[in-house]
Amino acid sequence: MTVRRNRRPLLASAVLVVGAGLALTACGPENTDAAGGSTASAAATVAATPSAAATAGGAPAAGAPSHPAPPKPSGASASGGTKSDGGSAAAARPCDIQNLSIQVTVRSGAPSQRVIEVHNTGAGACTLSSSPAVDLGNSTSADQSGNIRPVLASGTSRFPVPAGQKAYAVIDLDPSGATTGTAPGIDELNVLVDQDGTNMPLANTRNFPLDSGVRVLNPKLGLYRSTVADAGSSMAAAPK
Repeated sequence: MTVRRNRRPLLASAVLVVGAGLALTACGPENTDAAGGSTASAAATVAATPSAAATAGGAPAAGAPSHPAPPKPSGASASGGTKSDGGSAAAARPCDIQNLSIQVTVRSGAPSQRVIEVHNTGAGACTLSSSPAVDLGNSTSADQSGNIRPVLASGTSRFPVPAGQKAYAVIDLDPSGATTGTAPGIDELNVLVDQDGTNMPLANTRNFPLDSGVRVLNPKLGLYRSTVADAGSSMAAAPK
């Protein structure tokens, strides 16, 4: 940007300037004003720009850059390194439904329990909500508003799933083992693998048929875990 300055008449003050110049020459070096003005201006500029070391609260080191250091990534540890796989994956993007393979199976040795398996088939790590969104209903019913939702284990942290790895959640359809008082007509398990909903709308819900005659009463659902055993333990810790 060009700064415009008003021109002042110089002829009237020429004699005064010459006289003042002679007086200054007698008193000190010629460049006293220039040095003082430039140094003061530079010092003000430097003082207005905090260095990286000053921002951190310490004295700037010799040759240190004047720009503040960039913030650490969320996966960085206090020592400046990066956390192990869990930490780096925790900072990854939410999982894309296009990169997930989902299936539901009966848990071996526990006929009332189902294992929800989510396989990350993508090239990078991603995260899921702490547990899937699950409800149980009748596949032929036009009104699904009355579907049964399980009691959830406590947890809010998103679950990291490295590329090529799997996450498991376990649901117990009838934890008490009751044979009477169970909900009639339940033949379907509906699963939305990321219940936070920010990147996975309800249209991504998957529907899995249940065996005929299945009993459903006060179901419980655990958190995502990296093994079926750990997922089962999480489910068992859910309140009754």
